[in-house]
Amino acid sequence: MICEEILLAPRGAATQGKLKTYFLENEGCIDPDRTRPVVIVCPGGGYRFVSPREAEPVALQFVAMGCHAAVLDYAVAPAHWPDASLQLAMAIAHVRAHAAEYHIDPRKVVVAGFSAGGHLAATSGTLWNDAALYGPLGEEPRAIRPDAMILSYPVITSGEFAHQGSFDHLTTGAPEQCDAALAGALSLETRVTADTPPAFLWHTADDGHVPVENSVLFFSALHRCGVPAELHIFPHGYHGLSLATPETMRAEGNGTQPECAQWLELARRWLDATLGIYKE
Repeated sequence: MICEEILLAPRGAATQGKLKTYFLENEGCIDPDRTRPVVIVCPGGGYRFVSPREAEPVALQFVAMGCHAAVLDYAVAPAHWPDASLQLAMAIAHVRAHAAEYHIDPRKVVVAGFSAGGHLAATSGTLWNDAALYGPLGEEPRAIRPDAMILSYPVITSGEFAHQGSFDHLTTGAPEQCDAALAGALSLETRVTADTPPAFLWHTADDGHVPVENSVLFFSALHRCGVPAELHIFPHGYHGLSLATPETMRAEGNGTQPECAQWLELARRWLDATLGIYKE
């Protein structure tokens, strides 16, 4: 496995990020010319920190599926928009530019985000053709567009069902201070178009931090625009479940929900049907 830390210092961002890779190496006795999808994991943390529970344990599960994976350690408060999104855009462009070196299929670049990381991932899918993201990188818009999104209990809306802390940190870098105009522009259910990539979403109905309406609003916008999307709503479960298994259980003993743990297999099936994990 190729494990590297790639520094992300895009022009226009006040801070640096890192991309940690978990890239499978080709073996001559299997298929030396095989290319794989790559899944860039964006952990949550309310744009205040980057949760380790939603980082390496998740990436390794995608590796077990036969994908390459990488974890984005992105800018958080006091950094603010657009630093994290520029870093994700740079990460997407980087894996495409080095696709031959790492045996990546450049048509199968996936972003997987959790909570506020879900907002970050969904931003890459909805604002990839915004000059604020591709311009500072000197890239063509399509170079930073993901081919699919996997969104786990994502922050989406700055409206009635907002997770306000995420938008405070995202827009100003400070708690309890929000740039309302910028938050409105980053309410992603309003930014979906027919060019937004396909999405898989899951949430719990009684999520006490990020209301389930965030996923419902985004799914509805995708459906209205004719973008393929799949949404699973489980009746119960804490916010921030990650894998929902003992592997990512919180230190205080919660964060498991057996029925929610099936999201990963559901996502694998969706990903294979949408992009093809094992097919060229």
